[in-house]
Amino acid sequence: MRGRQLSGSGLIAAVAFVICTGMADARVSSVPSRTFVTDGPVYTVLPTNGATYIGGDFGSLGPRTGPGVGVSASTAANAHLPVVSGGDQVVSAVAPDGSGGFYIGGAFDRVGTAQRRNLAHILPNGRVDPRFNPRPDGYVRALAVDGSTVYAGGNFTSIGGQKRRRIAALDAKSGTPTPWDPSADSAVYAVEASGSTVYAAGRFTRIGGKRRHDIAALGAGTAKARDWNPSLDGSVHGLAVTRSTVYVGGGFVSVGDDRRNHIAAIDRSTGRATSWNPNPGPDSFVRVIAVRGPIVYAGGSFKTIGGRPRSYLAALSATSGKATAWNPDPDRGVRSITVAGSIVYVGGSFATIGGKSRSKVAALGADTGQATTWNPNANGRVDAIQRSGSTVYLGGTFTSVGARARPNVAALDPSTGGLLPWNPRADGPVEALAHVGSTVYAGGLFTSIGGKPRSRIAALDSTSGAATDWNPGANNDVDALAVSGPTVYAGGSFTATGGQARNGIAALDRTTGAATGWNPGAGYDINALTVAGSTVYAGGYFNTIGGKQRYGVAALDAATGTARAWSAHAPRGSRVDAIALYGGTIYIGGVFKGVEGLERINFAGLDTRTEAVMTNDVEPNGAVEALAVSGPTVYAGGEFDTVDDLSRPGLVELSRPSGSPTRWNPAPNGSVLALALGPDGSLWAGGSFTGFRGIPQSGIARFEP
Repeated sequence: MRGRQLSGSGLIAAVAFVICTGMADARVSSVPSRTFVTDGPVYTVLPTNGATYIGGDFGSLGPRTGPGVGVSASTAANAHLPVVSGGDQVVSAVAPDGSGGFYIGGAFDRVGTAQRRNLAHILPNGRVDPRFNPRPDGYVRALAVDGSTVYAGGNFTSIGGQKRRRIAALDAKSGTPTPWDPSADSAVYAVEASGSTVYAAGRFTRIGGKRRHDIAALGAGTAKARDWNPSLDGSVHGLAVTRSTVYVGGGFVSVGDDRRNHIAAIDRSTGRATSWNPNPGPDSFVRVIAVRGPIVYAGGSFKTIGGRPRSYLAALSATSGKATAWNPDPDRGVRSITVAGSIVYVGGSFATIGGKSRSKVAALGADTGQATTWNPNANGRVDAIQRSGSTVYLGGTFTSVGARARPNVAALDPSTGGLLPWNPRADGPVEALAHVGSTVYAGGLFTSIGGKPRSRIAALDSTSGAATDWNPGANNDVDALAVSGPTVYAGGSFTATGGQARNGIAALDRTTGAATGWNPGAGYDINALTVAGSTVYAGGYFNTIGGKQRYGVAALDAATGTARAWSAHAPRGSRVDAIALYGGTIYIGGVFKGVEGLERINFAGLDTRTEAVMTNDVEPNGAVEALAVSGPTVYAGGEFDTVDDLSRPGLVELSRPSGSPTRWNPAPNGSVLALALGPDGSLWAGGSFTGFRGIPQSGIARFEP
């Protein structure tokens, strides 16, 4: 497997030649349309008239929601509150406003159609509050509401147009900062208001005008630090306050002179640690604490706590610190907890909890610890969860709530981007796809797909997703596929397939799956394949192929497998990850520094007859992993940030034949590893991105004509 250098080579190998010669000249939007999104990278995209097939290293697809979503407390249905977008696309703090709405904080630029930087108020009617717009200049990590005041903590240094270092009090209606100004010297992770005192916790050493290590009690009127001074030796992330006790969790191992591993109860009067000591051990971390009557709920990263084996989540006696029998046993970390009546809502990174599959968020019985039927199914981490009335608001790093399982391969409606029922369920990454008639060919690292054992290569029914009897098998990664007539060409890092020894490249009979006599024998990996008439173009990381020295790219005789005289003459050590043909030109992308003795950085175009290098002398500053051509335009995707010193992160549109970058600039926030043009002229992009210019669109994107 080629890891991050994976391109859409399987797709390009299968369809680029056909698409590039048959596609009407058309430009596409720079804003992705709303489609379902993935929870992991997409390596290959294959648009057809009936479906757009995608493969990669993902587990689910769901509707694009962004990182902040309100859902029904009874059914988990989307409440369709304004979509959070922009910035780092994170919602890390949520606080009910007491009337059915929510204050949300994090790292974002927009809520719905309103510009709201890092902090916003969603009203009970589901609209963004037009008056509340404090615009903090940094991350908001904590929120607490106390009557007419909203307390915010985080990494900001100004808010509401006034200087406030990491902590502030805002008027709940107008968002205007009050005079209250404790000024912390480093991040504030948690805030709780209780009567005349505001407790702040984080990673600071000074707050409220005094030295306070990581936690402080501040006067709600004066903002001065009270004499209460537990003096912890590490960060505090979890904070819960009762009448007599302040419960804390984090990275500390002592409170004052008392040893307390990552969780403690501190007396509200003396500031000393009480005898309460669940002691999760030195390698643990307690991230969140919630208190309900005699029970203290703790979540984080631990394996034992309160004297019992408890993974990531536990209910502790508020008196003894002992773990109760309640044991939901999530399989990964917990980052948020809120209790509402008989339900404990939990968010984090887990996939199972309470005896059931629950992706990142669950509702647990407060008595039983069993997961209820409530199942929002988020595709990424849930950092914050709060209930207000009939709505539960989720915040985190996810891009979709309501996701459905589609392990590593899926099909989308080519017009709407909605998820289709097709579900072959590959048990490993799918890195290449090709399509002919009623068959979809898949290559990758899987050992099972379409309900049958299949080693790295398979043929799937395009309607049912079931694996056909075609079964060549390969002993290692299949990265590229192309189909021509009775033959399936396969490339990768294998040394055997179709029952024969074949180094990196093979021709397989479409009926039997047996390897034909065609055997170019690549010196190393093949990453891209394209067939044009009697020629097979191969790209990869090799120095010999077809019996001759060829560096990175070669033209092979489709009958004999020998290398043709045509050669790109790239330097030794060159790597070609993507190939696209248009008319008499072959475009190549990868990692190289020259072609035919001319400087060409990671992208080049060559004449398929004369080997002449086109004038498209552009310089992406990183690997080009994917290519697609439409009329006067070449689309290139990869791991670059600039092209010809212009900011074009991950995706660029180049004019033919000059190769000059156009003004088109969607700006994905991660690598683009696959590109393909659909029959309707849409450009599909797959990769490791989670958004485009703040629009939350992860893994797969469609740009309409």
